[in-house]
Amino acid sequence: MEIKRDGYLRQLISYRFDGLVKVITGIRRCGKSYLLKNLYREYLLANGVKSDQIIMIELDLAKDIRFRNPLELSSYVREIVENRKEECYLFVDEIQMSDKVANPYNPDGEKITFYDALNDLRSLSNLDVYVTGSNSKMLSSDILTEFRGRSDEIRVHPLSFAEYYSAVGGDKNEAFDEYAFYGGMPLILSRPNAAAKMKYLKSLFTEVYIKDIVERKKIERQDVLEQLLDLLCSSVGSLTNPQKIADTLNSKQVRGVSSNTVRAYIGHLEDAFLFSESKRYDVKGKSYFDSPNKYYCEDLGLRNARIGFRQQEMTHIMENTIYNELVIRELSVDVGVVYAREVNRNGNSVRVPREIDFIAASGSKKTYIQSAYAMPTEEKMEAELRPFGLIGDSFPKIVVRKDMGKRWYNDKGILNIGLIDFLLDKGVV
Repeated sequence: MEIKRDGYLRQLISYRFDGLVKVITGIRRCGKSYLLKNLYREYLLANGVKSDQIIMIELDLAKDIRFRNPLELSSYVREIVENRKEECYLFVDEIQMSDKVANPYNPDGEKITFYDALNDLRSLSNLDVYVTGSNSKMLSSDILTEFRGRSDEIRVHPLSFAEYYSAVGGDKNEAFDEYAFYGGMPLILSRPNAAAKMKYLKSLFTEVYIKDIVERKKIERQDVLEQLLDLLCSSVGSLTNPQKIADTLNSKQVRGVSSNTVRAYIGHLEDAFLFSESKRYDVKGKSYFDSPNKYYCEDLGLRNARIGFRQQEMTHIMENTIYNELVIRELSVDVGVVYAREVNRNGNSVRVPREIDFIAASGSKKTYIQSAYAMPTEEKMEAELRPFGLIGDSFPKIVVRKDMGKRWYNDKGILNIGLIDFLLDKGVV
């Protein structure tokens, strides 16, 4: 089954021969290699590029093991490309498998890395360089450091619902129920039954992600890392901070956990693309809060697998789904905070914070979004919409709902739209 990933393909096409190294990143097993080796290669071949102009290096395979040495790779590619007039393309898969080697001209000096080889090869005017990297050895922080502004990063995510539905078809509501349970890791679509899907998702955590982080970051307290994972998965979209998490873990007999350890481990999970942080933003004050913040899981299937496919609260699942969709659409996403004056029990007027689930921004454009599973009563509707009335600007305002089909605007210009409609229509925001 071929899954179209047209958005990412368009990015690769737009970066073609721009003089920079194209680095395809994202959580492991989300389809980075397939995007490059299948979809993009097919595009090039269909547009006049000959197969011998595409150099494919797969560092995870024995046939290409010698190219883990960056000097071997550089020498091999230069030999092919330097004396050719045609444009050539270098695809290197699994960059994290590369080695550091001694500089033959300065054995005691700094070692030669794969990044040195790539930066050398990008100087060839007829060569366009593309690499993929799994997060165990090459994360976004490494890219920024090692390539020093000489790369384009294409961030790949698990399947969006639109991509998922384009592959499975059928009833949209049934498809969403499957998507909300098993998530969008591409190989899920080839698993034959529910048991196989669950087993695959659970194995990704135990055999891939946790091992990667423990090995790369030299984690001393794997028990803390795993408890932290459980806690974040069970409370996606909830406000929290490292100190609160540390206190919770310590109360669960996981002794000696400091807020600094939690902060560092959350950073590792973010670097591995497993979780994303959404900061709270004061809409009127135009400033960010230090804490608490929210954390969302990169894939709902992984989240569900980690907690044993329990805790299927649709409110949390829906909020995480909307967050992921906004990120896939390349929007920056914050949690909005506005303040209302209300009278407390003592009859005093007090300033009370009210939350807007998402502020989705692209440049100077903003859209305010509330996630509401259902608004069955006027009272519930008023509570959900109240924060919008406190904003004081004219940017679009949307309520994404699970309990409705056809979209409509209320008398204040607020769009009410069903969840599935929102996920399938990129023109909404």
